[in-house]
Amino acid sequence: MNSSALNRPAESLDVDHEWDNPYLLLTPGPLSTSPTVRTAMLRDWCTWDEDYNFGIVTPIREKLAALAAPSEPEAYTCTLMQGSGTFSAESMIGSAVPADGKLLVLANGAYGNRLAQIASSLKIDHLVHDSGELAPPDVPRLDQTLRDDSAITHVICVHNETTTGMMNPLAEIASVVKGHRKTFLVDSMSAFGGVPLDLATLGIDFLVSSANKCIQGVPGFGFILSTREAIGKTEGNARSLSLDLFAQWKMLEEGGGKWRFTSPTHTVRAFHQALLELEEEGGIAVRHARYSENHRVLVEGMTTLGFRCLLTPELQSPIITAFHNPENPDFSFLRFYQDLKERGFVIYPGKVTGINAFRIGTIGHVFPGDFDRLISAIKASMSWR
Repeated sequence: MNSSALNRPAESLDVDHEWDNPYLLLTPGPLSTSPTVRTAMLRDWCTWDEDYNFGIVTPIREKLAALAAPSEPEAYTCTLMQGSGTFSAESMIGSAVPADGKLLVLANGAYGNRLAQIASSLKIDHLVHDSGELAPPDVPRLDQTLRDDSAITHVICVHNETTTGMMNPLAEIASVVKGHRKTFLVDSMSAFGGVPLDLATLGIDFLVSSANKCIQGVPGFGFILSTREAIGKTEGNARSLSLDLFAQWKMLEEGGGKWRFTSPTHTVRAFHQALLELEEEGGIAVRHARYSENHRVLVEGMTTLGFRCLLTPELQSPIITAFHNPENPDFSFLRFYQDLKERGFVIYPGKVTGINAFRIGTIGHVFPGDFDRLISAIKASMSWR
């Protein structure tokens, strides 16, 4: 592992200019970005110009396909889509599932439930397997359901469920889904680019993620990675004009990187810079190692201070970690949050039903030393002890 990847770059240590951030974002996204990613947004671009379409958009699409399916990149293609990650998820679901299709949603948190909401809003025939927020999807139940219900054509799950920070068993799920010859969709918003995987090896047909997650870009667009064969079957399926995945893909392909509607040029340029910085860091495996070390420092430090993780280690991802609130009547999350913000760190409130908890993200342009400082800040802010 490249040890330099674990150390905060020198240019971000002493910040004293107008582009400085007053705090680090320890969230699942948007997240802290590098000064060079932010600086990349300082010039304007014409959406019709070859410098933009061929020089920025096309390389992004090619690089993402190579990252997603390193064993077979030529079989995959990438479609960029304006808006938040949810826009891209809706584009994927609304375009991949035909009118006579049926979608099985594997939900174990707020973001799995959101996928079901999308299917419901689009009036897509669907079934939900809800395993609860503290358990992974039930793989044997999935297998039995696919045996029993031949009408199911597509299955979707969340890769990393940031409601709790749980890393779902993607390989096990993929094996069952592909064993039944169903189309497999994956929401990898908060994991793609930070967790090694190969879509071709797993047999994933569609995967959606967002610019402002583990690639460490800024908000403004998402992207759908798919096999060329799978996206070719989506023509005419879309329930939306602007979120028509096939039409967007076709324009990007035939227009040499041109988007159907106005693209978020500054965000796209920042993302191109972020991809270059991922390469410079050593790729996804090295970034995953940094995130894992961030997580280790965080959990060890929090445990020393008496905090308890919500999940057991075997279910936990290195993306975001949920901690139980201290069992002390004097503890107030809002006061805790505000105090840490004033000390240079922004954390996340909890999202688990019926459990008082908060979350701390370990992805973005953040390093193990930042989490040493965080632990010191938390220790200093523990006025309720």
